[in-house]
Amino acid sequence: MNDTISQPALPDRLSVNPRSPHYVAEIFEHDIGIRLNGKERFDVEEYCISEGWVKIPTKSLDRRGQPLLMTRKGTVEAFYR
Repeated sequence: MNDTISQPALPDRLSVNPRSPHYVAEIFEHDIGIRLNGKERFDVEEYCISEGWVKIPTKSLDRRGQPLLMTRKGTVEAFYR
């Protein structure tokens, strides 16, 4: 049997933070992956395909206890696993 589960289209910009305006809960029901310059990254907090960047948490925290995010630029690909 072929069970085809309809997956929503991946947006141009997506964040894992529920407080962000770029957070889409329906997408996180599925397992997604991010490639930056051909290498798969597992620690991406936010990405933008059209602008070519991803944000990755650092060990440092801001005054609200959230990790500081470092921006990495390159070719970004988002996909369903």
